Amino acid sequence: MQLHDFGLILAFFVLVLAPAPWLGRYLYRAMEGQRTLLTPLLQPLERLCYRVAGVDPGAGQDWKRYTGALLAFNAVGLVLLFLILVGQGALPLNPQHLPGMEWSLAFNTAVSFVTNTNWQAYSGEASLSYFSQMLGLAVQNFVSPAVGLAVLVVFCRGIARRSTADLGNFWVDLTRATLYGLLPFCLVLALLLVWQGVPQSLHAYVQAHTLAGGEQSIPLGPAASQIAIKQLGTNGGGFFGVNSAHPFENPTAWSNLLEVAAIILIPVALLFTFGHYVGDRRQSRALLASMLILFVLGLGATLWAELRPNPALAALPVEQIGSLEGKESRFGSVASALWAVTTTAASNGSVNAMHDSFSALGGLVPLFNMMLGEVIFGGVGAGLYGMLLFVLITVFLAGLMIGRTPEYLGKKLEAREVRLLVATLLVMPLGVLVPAALAACLPGAAAAVSNPGAHGFSQILYAYTSGTANNGSAFAGFGANTPYHNLMIALAMLLGRFGYILPVLAIAGSLAAKTRAPQGSGSFPTHGPLFVVLLTLTLLLVGGLTFLPSLALGPLAEHFAAVGGA
Repeated sequence: MQLHDFGLILAFFVLVLAPAPWLGRYLYRAMEGQRTLLTPLLQPLERLCYRVAGVDPGAGQDWKRYTGALLAFNAVGLVLLFLILVGQGALPLNPQHLPGMEWSLAFNTAVSFVTNTNWQAYSGEASLSYFSQMLGLAVQNFVSPAVGLAVLVVFCRGIARRSTADLGNFWVDLTRATLYGLLPFCLVLALLLVWQGVPQSLHAYVQAHTLAGGEQSIPLGPAASQIAIKQLGTNGGGFFGVNSAHPFENPTAWSNLLEVAAIILIPVALLFTFGHYVGDRRQSRALLASMLILFVLGLGATLWAELRPNPALAALPVEQIGSLEGKESRFGSVASALWAVTTTAASNGSVNAMHDSFSALGGLVPLFNMMLGEVIFGGVGAGLYGMLLFVLITVFLAGLMIGRTPEYLGKKLEAREVRLLVATLLVMPLGVLVPAALAACLPGAAAAVSNPGAHGFSQILYAYTSGTANNGSAFAGFGANTPYHNLMIALAMLLGRFGYILPVLAIAGSLAAKTRAPQGSGSFPTHGPLFVVLLTLTLLLVGGLTFLPSLALGPLAEHFAAVGGA
């Protein structure tokens, strides 16, 4: 590693961690309707939204009504986006006259963006009109993370409130998350990206004459605005086919730093938002410590793997720069490894290098990050409520070890909550292992694999892990655009999104109805180093025990075969 590589990593952590406490407090005040710096500007627009939609902002909802509103909103969004994609050929803002999408790909894409996955089995600039990008995908890029943030806020209220069924109002939470939480941040980042050279235009593609005498079509479009929300909303879908490896999406070292930091900026800030809800900032610091431990371990392992030479090329002098296959030479191995770990720790899915070209162990870390289930920072809202589920599981295990009724912040965990927690543990195995096994066994499905042996199995495993974890990145050699994989990955994405949201809302309703017992000397502290270690080990053991056999058949087998010269 060179000096500038250390500078990049240091600048990344500073940009992410330094503003987090302030942003966390801002988001808490915004979601609770308290005054913020932007209230004078945005409150009239917020009130207008309620009047147009016929929403009473003072009307609370219990968890069942909240869930019904959430599901109805997502169902309507899914149908509308599907219709836009299949009918884009007849819609405006289509200067390239691109036809409508094939139905199974349109369904997969609609599910992908509604679930905040942004899995793309197509190339954006060659498949989607400006109308589809702006009125279809960009809208979901805002509202899907807003839904995740709303669910997190409900979970926080469930833990903090007592003896009540009122968890807030979905329509109010959705509006505030979008207006106060996402729009202002995206406006700032989009302007910075335009400054760095990212296009923001509605002009048709430019036809250029090359030095060799041929013609080249240079794609344009409203890219900067889409890239800003894809990063800040932990969406990840690329405006262009090669995502943030494209020089129009990510033209400079500065844009690279801004974009990779933006991926986890809001998830880190939400840790401090949680501390404000429960009135204990120590809880925020404990969760942040556990996430940082897992993140740093993954980053260290990926850097070690990617800065080592390929065993087949061990005699070449690549120790200082690592393997550059599949990586942008503008960024190199360190910036590529940092992005890969960040995007899979945050369920973002954007890439500035091709993960399919990483070494076996370098590709294992992003894969394992996703297998943990959106808990190392994770998506906007979704990451923290995923981590809080593991917090409750850890508290339950600790209660078993010391022979006490488990409780978290004064709320006792009883049979109903434990059953719901166990249900969430089944989401990742069901969404990953079952369809991956089918895809590996069925001849038609297995034909999507471009590599034989262990790496080919890793491609399948990565695809269904990415879908269920609502990540969206891929081992690019996997030909996912077939009716079978479009439908199966869509089902995995729906399971990975709503298989967590529904139990989370039910648990929130159950906890909110409980009284809050005062914590005494016999209570298990959930803010100290012991709990941080116990929580981290629980995460690693659950992920390891569930997925170690499949990892042994994929990236681990590939690594040992390469070391052995096979």
